[in-house]
Amino acid sequence: MYTAKGQLDLNSTLKQYSGLVRRLAHQMIAKLPANVEVDDLIQVGMIGLADAMTRFDAAQGVQFETFATQRIRGAMLDELRGNDYLSRGTRKQQRTIESAVHKLEQKLGRAPVESEIAREMGVTLVEYQELLGKVRGTQLVYLEDMSGDEGDNDFLDRHVGDEESNPLAQLQDHRMREALVEAIKVLPEREQYVMSMYYEHDMNLKEIAAVLKVTESRVCQLHSQSIARLRVKLRAY
Repeated sequence: MYTAKGQLDLNSTLKQYSGLVRRLAHQMIAKLPANVEVDDLIQVGMIGLADAMTRFDAAQGVQFETFATQRIRGAMLDELRGNDYLSRGTRKQQRTIESAVHKLEQKLGRAPVESEIAREMGVTLVEYQELLGKVRGTQLVYLEDMSGDEGDNDFLDRHVGDEESNPLAQLQDHRMREALVEAIKVLPEREQYVMSMYYEHDMNLKEIAAVLKVTESRVCQLHSQSIARLRVKLRAY
């Protein structure tokens, strides 16, 4: 992918690393509200890739993929910040769902079903499922930060930042890992399947929908709901 002069070849490098851009975009889109378009993230990610090519210096001892990943993510985050996709309203809705789940678990001594959660929130089942689709941004990496202010400025960085600053790294803590495993075990069966396929087998929503024979939007709802349950379970950690 280098020219005869030892410089990165533009066309071959863009082609070689376009898959990286798409992969990062799809990883990030799963952590964001449904109104965010993956194609928009891919577009700005390609701009980030091109920027990485112009700024990369092999003499610094950093591999290009590592450097490019940071630039691509940075471009995507700048796009998200500029459009304020993760609004305060969305964050409030996430917490409302978690609060209802928590209250019902305490009251019923088991995982509540969707109709019960909807009733607790004072909405219809259809309205609740639509809300699950809207709060698609709920994600596992948010687990460690349950008490943050809903107007915090570093919300995006905690949710979809680079690997070094990603709160997911905190799951390496032994106690947290054990608690997470136990929390997943008590999820409703279908939600366990979704979590397993998404996180263990790295399947996207479309692939999971095909396996479960449901719509992609339904998988999104199940994912959001299972994450809300896990966040409630792990709040003490």
